[in-house]
Amino acid sequence: QVQLVESGGGLVQAGGSLKLSCAASGRVFTLYFMAWYRQAPGKERELVASINLSDNTNYADSVKGRFTISRDSAKDTMYLQMNSLRPEDTAVYYCNGVVYGGNNYWGQGTQVTVSS
Repeated sequence: QVQLVESGGGLVQAGGSLKLSCAASGRVFTLYFMAWYRQAPGKERELVASINLSDNTNYADSVKGRFTISRDSAKDTMYLQMNSLRPEDTAVYYCNGVVYGGNNYWGQGTQVTVSS
């Protein structure tokens, strides 16, 4: 089992920045892929960014050049640095982890609200 806890969400004006954190605990050594997803009201959950054990990263086109995903293995924590935030980035952001064997784990989500 893996537990994921997000933090760092909040209210920010357009053009501002936020840094989300996802702290992992439990059988962390079984994680090989982690990602940030988001879900806006009335919309489906979408992939924002992902990172693997080799630190290869991928980003949704809508956040490329503005968001940066990273991880600190010593702290068992993944981050999402979000710059130049836009109102359309408003959503609940979820941390996701995939372990060997294919099981998915999710955090409880953290709200990000960007005002215009």
